[in-house]
Amino acid sequence: METPTPKTKTPKLTQPNLNMLRNKLDYSQVPFSDRGSRLMVFKTIDKSEFYVKLAERLTNVEPGIETYLTRPPFITQLCLIDENGNELDFEMTSYPHVVYMSTALGDFSLVFREDQGIVFGMPAGVTAGIRFHVSVQLCKILETGGKIVTVRDFFYATNAESVHNEVTPEKGGYTIEFIVKANNDCAISLTIGRDENPFEIPEAFSVYYEAAEKRWQAWFARVPPVIDKYRLSYAYAWWVMAVNLVKPKGHVLFEAMMPSKTNYIGLWLWDSAMHALAFQHTNPELARNQIRAMLALQLPDGMLPDAVYDDGVISEIEHPIRAEVTKPPILAWAAIKLHETDPDITFLEDIYIPLVRWNAWWFSMNDDDVDGLAQYNHPYSSGLDDNPLWDYGMPVESPELNTYLCIQMDALSKIAEIIGLHVEAEMWQRRANAIVNRMIHDFWDEEAGIFYATLKNEPIRVITPFNLYPLWTNRLPKSIESRLLEHLTDPQEFWGAFVLPTVAYNDSHYDPETMWRGPVWANINYFFVEALLNLDQLELAKELRTRTLEMIMENAGMYEFYNSQTGKPSLKAAQVFGWTAAVFIDLAIACSQEEEKQNLTPDLKEETQ
Repeated sequence: METPTPKTKTPKLTQPNLNMLRNKLDYSQVPFSDRGSRLMVFKTIDKSEFYVKLAERLTNVEPGIETYLTRPPFITQLCLIDENGNELDFEMTSYPHVVYMSTALGDFSLVFREDQGIVFGMPAGVTAGIRFHVSVQLCKILETGGKIVTVRDFFYATNAESVHNEVTPEKGGYTIEFIVKANNDCAISLTIGRDENPFEIPEAFSVYYEAAEKRWQAWFARVPPVIDKYRLSYAYAWWVMAVNLVKPKGHVLFEAMMPSKTNYIGLWLWDSAMHALAFQHTNPELARNQIRAMLALQLPDGMLPDAVYDDGVISEIEHPIRAEVTKPPILAWAAIKLHETDPDITFLEDIYIPLVRWNAWWFSMNDDDVDGLAQYNHPYSSGLDDNPLWDYGMPVESPELNTYLCIQMDALSKIAEIIGLHVEAEMWQRRANAIVNRMIHDFWDEEAGIFYATLKNEPIRVITPFNLYPLWTNRLPKSIESRLLEHLTDPQEFWGAFVLPTVAYNDSHYDPETMWRGPVWANINYFFVEALLNLDQLELAKELRTRTLEMIMENAGMYEFYNSQTGKPSLKAAQVFGWTAAVFIDLAIACSQEEEKQNLTPDLKEETQ
């Protein structure tokens, strides 16, 4: 019998899992943490020790919006010890859900007990334990005196027989040496923060291990498959999306994601919109919560704060100037993307008025000359903190901000149409058209073929991709569109070895290592991919998408930004960075879906049409 010809080529779509990340997570650089938790465990470099930091600002303990960056760990010198108190060296094997430590006495293990605690497992039959220093108080000497402030409650306990339990006050805290005679399923738990039953004897270690493994397996089980070449970075990206999530607490009213638990404590406004891009593929409700978490803290005048954290919000910053601070208006854009994936009219009805109020705030409080174009009053409101567009003073009217507002009004038009407000939908379209016309009138430089930001109505002659942003509106005359595309694809400006630098390669302000003065940022590339797709510049969009994915994949991790000459992470770039992971996920899924369609034979393509 003749073998039938298969109708399809075998798709190369596969799903990532926990085992893919075996020893891919360097816990001396990135945190061992868990979904929802504000605890981060790090291994000390070149030592068989750990330390534990808190992903909390604790402004009630130590005021200041950046003091958390220099706060010492809550637990230090955390090591395994034998029955005589001698430190045990170990070889570590890491996974998202567990850390294994192989010692001369056998294998120890470490897992998370949901959000507030960690649990050590010990080899059965040995007498051993842990030693560590805990700083439950912050001690600080001031010019006028000093202060001692309680940081967090702390508890430790075991289900085994305690052999040695010594607490020694020193160095502003306590050194604890805790040795037990391990039973067949021994657990030593460390709990930081309030607990309903802090003195309760821990359950068997296997209970915590199985719960941790189940949590992480369930996380990866919801992840869409991608083609093989993306799998490892894709798995890492999904780990980033989980590990940066925190449970509701204080002003954080929904489960939401920090940009990076190591560097950015709190929820940031435009980061939250980008994070939703990834969550829409696995958990649309979680994606919606990223938007809800920011709208819930809207100020009375309609402004949305720059950041939200447990103890409060950030809506004003004193450096480099004192002014209100927010972030670019892209929540409505993200909400429409989410609705297209998982429609929820009730959600759109709930967020429409807050988004309208936010749009009104931009024009009522940030348009001093009442010309219909909004301005930045603080450089940080742009999200492009140190970009040279702000070097010459504030306020600045920028084509990038007003493009965001056009995109926002497009999204508000779609939302209004969906929820039955047809007259308002038409109004938003008129306003979106009007802001583009005004940008052409005020920002367009015919000789340079570019849109310039302005300060006191004078052009700021710095060339950045933000000068090309109006491409995204898909409303420009073809003559202007073509000039902007020439700039975008010029290897001397933006289409060089690594795309897109945040200042043109040939601009005098270009610096490939300094944050927004030249490095590549994944979110900016994402906006331009969408802009090019809207303009039917499909090949350019695919090239930009591919080059973005390849640059990220060339590096082990997900970084805040990348050197635009080497493609390597910049020295000051945060690791475990949320929107880089989210952008990678969304672009990798799009590329994989396209390749899967291309794998169909012509006959099958006809059948599926």
